[in-house]
Parts: sequence; structure tokens; C-alpha cells
Amino acid sequence: MSLARLISRGQSGLKAYEVTVEVHLGNGLPGFAITGLPAAAVRESKDRVRAALEACECKVPSRRITVHLGPADVPKEGGRFDLPIALALAKAIEGHRWQDERLEFIGELTLGGELRPVTGALPAVLAARDAGRTLVLPAGNRREAALVHGAHVLAAEHLDNVLAHLNGHRALERVETRAPKPLAASGPDLADVRGQVLAKRALVVAAAGGHHLLMIGPPGSGKSMLAERLRGLLPPLSLEDMMCVASIASIAGDADVFENGMRPPFRAPHHTASAVALVGGGPRPRPGEISLAHRGVLFLDELPEFSRIALEALREPLEAGVARISRVREQVSFPAEFQLVAAMNPCPCGHLGDGTDRCQCTPTRLDRYRSKISGPLLDRFDMHVEVPRVAYADVGDSAPPSESAMLARRVAVVRRRQVDRSGRLNARLGDAQLWSDTPIDRDAETLLRRAVEHWQLSMRSCVRVLKVSRTVADLEGADQVAAAHVAEALQLRCLDRPAA
Repeated sequence: MSLARLISRGQSGLKAYEVTVEVHLGNGLPGFAITGLPAAAVRESKDRVRAALEACECKVPSRRITVHLGPADVPKEGGRFDLPIALALAKAIEGHRWQDERLEFIGELTLGGELRPVTGALPAVLAARDAGRTLVLPAGNRREAALVHGAHVLAAEHLDNVLAHLNGHRALERVETRAPKPLAASGPDLADVRGQVLAKRALVVAAAGGHHLLMIGPPGSGKSMLAERLRGLLPPLSLEDMMCVASIASIAGDADVFENGMRPPFRAPHHTASAVALVGGGPRPRPGEISLAHRGVLFLDELPEFSRIALEALREPLEAGVARISRVREQVSFPAEFQLVAAMNPCPCGHLGDGTDRCQCTPTRLDRYRSKISGPLLDRFDMHVEVPRVAYADVGDSAPPSESAMLARRVAVVRRRQVDRSGRLNARLGDAQLWSDTPIDRDAETLLRRAVEHWQLSMRSCVRVLKVSRTVADLEGADQVAAAHVAEALQLRCLDRPAA
């Protein structure tokens, strides 16, 4: 009777929890059983492991083989346990006495014994580093493993390579780790957008304070162009934020983010995206678009075309900055501090108020179109601005060719000022902290009170106006919020004003 143990890592949310892989060879009828709440991909690993070991000239005996993945009450999924199961089985068969106490293993095997990359490798590298162990993983995960400074990681192409390393014949290649370089967001320049002075100003305010922005205008007025250029105004991610963004991308299997440096993410899902696609979920919870946009921008074009269920699912994450997903056996949380930018037409045909008589929308059709966005969701936008059709006379107006770069430097200064003052951006201030950190003069307070009473604003809308006013004051370098700052914040909320 033989027993072998190795250490691996499972995945639950952003947490890579420790899994003990135990293999027992016993007497009785031949069989291969895997216990410990394995998902289908884990149960199927027995066939991959058997074929891979035979490809490495390690014959699997016709005995009763039991594999246990502990802890027993936590669900296991994916092909990441193939490598530790194969190694533990080989250890039990051959009776090896490897020095594996300080090693961890993850990796999926092909039938020929090659190692395939797995999702969620980066959180496993971070967890192994914190535990003081060396992680052995597929060479295909080398790029993300290299992001973790101070980690000890060994990369392998084939099961044979790992066996040779453990037997002391040929050492595996160590992955050279390096901290990722923070890069400012790049992309199209704001100078490409002609006219739209108010919308450009709203974009700068949104970038400076992390505010949510809704743009309303006819087709072709530049809403999508403006949204795509917001990313270019954002400062580089901090090292901590980069690791968080990279970990989310690793779990989602998005390898495009692992480059020489990392920029704030920009996500633009299609309007057919479901609530699960936006917020995250599934039988085994996975991050959605709002988590993939963490510390970056989520752009929802054609906002009323998204399903109402999907849009309403955004309300809690917008406030909490976290996507909480609950299942019967598992509850996970993914960070979701994203900046929401949305665009919509003024009516179903898009021509309402564009100075022409092309709009044929009836009042009933118009009400049905606008009612797709609930009042509570609209309340969560700090700003909503009109983006009118650009007149031909304004097409020739040009801005400096590097307008985004100049504004980005200004935004970075304003953001540092907010963090130094309150520890966070203005859009993330709690109500108590907002009122204590926002000195407001008497005229500004009078204007705000009269606007709230005249337009019958909710208290949430009042707070959002004050947050935007604080950002406008920061852009002007003012310590106190003045009436002009409140007036501009009110101007940037067109849907609050009653129709003339």
C-alpha cells in the first residue's frame, strides 16, 4: 500500500487556496477515483494523467487508485490539477523520495505529456510567494508569472522535464521575475474630436475625479470618439492596482494584458451582453466586464439597448466597487471600481432635437425608449451631458495635436491632490467624508440648495453635484467650492433640468 502527497492551488475569486493532492494505491478491483468535489474537467484528468505517464514510460499499475483533493468541501475545477496528480501518482508507483516539501505544482497535461497553460496562474504565483514556496507551472504561463517580484517560479514544457528535475537529473529553468512597468493610457488623441467643448470639459472632469458620465446625442455627434479618448487622460496604474488588474485578467484567461507595461483597462461590451457577462457569474463564478474594467473604463454604447436586467445589476457594484457573486457552495467577490461611461441617442431614431424634422418618434415610443433606463440608475451618473450634432462651421476648429497628453498631466496632478487630501478620488468619497473635506462658501451653498428645491433633486443627486463641484474646484486649484464650481456641476447634469 502506497501513499503520496503534493501541494497545488485551487481558485476561488481572486484567492488561490492551497490544495493537498493525495494519491493512494490500494488493493482491490482496478479503478481510478477522484474525490474532493471535483468538476467534470477534474474528473476527466484521470485519463489525461494515465496517458501522459505512459508517454513518459511510467506504467500505471492495475490497482485501485484513489486521488483526494483536500479540503474536501471546496469545489475544484479546471485542468490545473493534472500535473500534481500525475507527479503524486508517479511518486507512489516508484516510491520516490523527492525533496518536494517547498514546492507547489499546477498545470494541465496533454495525452503526450506536454504542459498546457492554465487560467488563474498569477494569483497562484502570488499565493506561493506569500507561503514561501516555489511554484512549478507550464512555460505558457511564464509571462504572467514574471510579473510577481520576489516569487520563485520554475517553468516546464513537458511532464518529463518536471520528473527529471525532481529526480535530480536536469534542473528546470527558473523564471526571472520583474515588476511590471506602469504605463500611462495611450490611444487616440482628444484633438481628433471637433467642436464639443462642453463634452470635452465633462470628459476632463470625469477623468480628474473618477466620475461616471452619460452622453446623449444624435448618431455621428462624436459620443463614441469621446469615450474612447477618456482612457488617454487617465494616469498610470499603481503597482498594487496593476497586480490586481492582471490577476483578474489571468482568471478570465485574457493574456493580452501581460505586456512590458500595463495600462488602465478599457472595456466596451456589445449591447447584447447579459447580466452575467457584465457583472460576472456562471456555475463556477468568473469575473464579468465590470471587474475586467477595474481601475479603468467601462463604456456602454447604446445604453437603452442593453437589457434592463443587465443594467439594473450594475447599481450595487457602482456604489460598492465590488461584484459579489453567491452560489450554494461558493460566495466570491471580485473588485469592480470602474468608471462608467455610457452613450445614448435622444430618441429611438436618434434625430430628436438635431435641428431637422426627420424625427418621427411618437411620445409613446419616446417614453418607452427612455424608460429602459431606470431613475435609480440615472441617479448614479455624476454627469449627463448633451453632445449635439457638430455644425460644418466647427469642423475646421482644431486643438493642439497633443491635447490628451497635456490634459493627462493636469489630471494626474488633480488626482494626486485628491488622494493626498482624502485618500481617494472625489467620486469615491463617502457622504460624511465629502461634507467634511469640502469647504463650501455661502453663495455656493445657497445655489446648491435652490437647485435641489427647484429641480426636486434626490439626496443622491445632490451629493453627486457636490462631488463634481469639488473636482471642478480642484481643477481650478481652489481650496473652497465656490458658486461658479456648483454652477458648472449643475450644467453638467442636463437630465435634471425640467424640459422647457
